[in-house]
Amino acid sequence: MRISSVNRKTAETDIQLTLNLDGTGIADIQTGCGFLDHMLTLFAVHSGYDLTVACKGDTMVDDHHTVEDIGICLGLAFSEAIGDKRGIARYGEKILPMDESLILSAVDISGRGYLGYQLPIPTPKVGTFDTQLVEEFLLGFVRKAEITLHVRMLDGTNSHHIIEGAFKSVARSLKMATAVCGDQIPSSKGVL
Repeated sequence: MRISSVNRKTAETDIQLTLNLDGTGIADIQTGCGFLDHMLTLFAVHSGYDLTVACKGDTMVDDHHTVEDIGICLGLAFSEAIGDKRGIARYGEKILPMDESLILSAVDISGRGYLGYQLPIPTPKVGTFDTQLVEEFLLGFVRKAEITLHVRMLDGTNSHHIIEGAFKSVARSLKMATAVCGDQIPSSKGVL
């Protein structure tokens, strides 16, 4: 089983996170940020990964540290769970409709952290959630997961739908890329 647990405590957040890449999409998410709880639950369901997150953060300041640090922890857990990447498909992509929005994501489990981010979210907030934090979450994730991820809005007008479509699309791309389809390292170099 490809499972990892991360415990990370800073002056701003205290996070316990467990990720199982061979799960069934079970989510137990308690971040202190309702919108992030919703997005991480969708992420678990659509990736098929089991995900448990408990976070105590300085949300009295704002949600920035909580969202970014959970992205970092998810990336660390992903990197550990995927191991040497032997047998994985490596690449995944998904164009996902979410009502009026249409989101494209593509991932390469490359060993190189890069985020290509083109989500022009039309409003600064969804409820109390700062929409700029979507990019911060994904940056934290890709840097620690050491993956290349592109996320692009092809169409959309509703901020909630755009963000939800992005989380679902990324989840589906990662599900495809982490699928086990052999026993070789998927690289001509023999290492990722």
